[in-house]
Amino acid sequence: MIRFTLSRVLRHAEDRIGLAVLLAALALFAAQPAFAHGFKIGELEIGHPWARMTPAGAKVGGGYFSVTNEGKTPDTLVAATAEVADHVEIHEMTVTDGVMKMRMLKDGVEIPAGGEVKFASGGYHLMLMGLKHPLKQGDSFKGTLTFAKAGTVDVVFKIEGMGGPKGSEDAGHDAHGDMSMPMTEPMKMPAPSN
Repeated sequence: MIRFTLSRVLRHAEDRIGLAVLLAALALFAAQPAFAHGFKIGELEIGHPWARMTPAGAKVGGGYFSVTNEGKTPDTLVAATAEVADHVEIHEMTVTDGVMKMRMLKDGVEIPAGGEVKFASGGYHLMLMGLKHPLKQGDSFKGTLTFAKAGTVDVVFKIEGMGGPKGSEDAGHDAHGDMSMPMTEPMKMPAPSN
């Protein structure tokens, strides 16, 4: 009787352990795409391409990612595409003396040898011009990044909420707002109150 009960308890404990291991493996497998959202071409690694969700009627959106150059020579991001937009422009935003300026970078952005460039709110970014439909959180879209030396790589942009990806520099911070209107003139930032 004791032997029967003991073997039954152990069997159930093994079943529970097996179930726990299976559930842990499934959870890790399900989380894997969130951790492994990167792309590589030559010596360049593109980390987590994403775009911020847009409101209905928005015709402009923003694309963000990082590029790490593990090579010994610089390369330059010269062009990009996105299936959700008529065309994509490479932009830089700066704030000087309280004036925000955004400009298109016709020659692209250099990725230094052994360095990293982040495309994020408040700096370099992609402008997705002529959006074909609103960008909805949780969706994704295909695009390409073209580099002068490495060539063109297919990427997938994940659409994040207004705060950007959790744990990113953009989380809880948005220098552009919803980017639903292109900037045509410098914008004066309000002076800090004392």
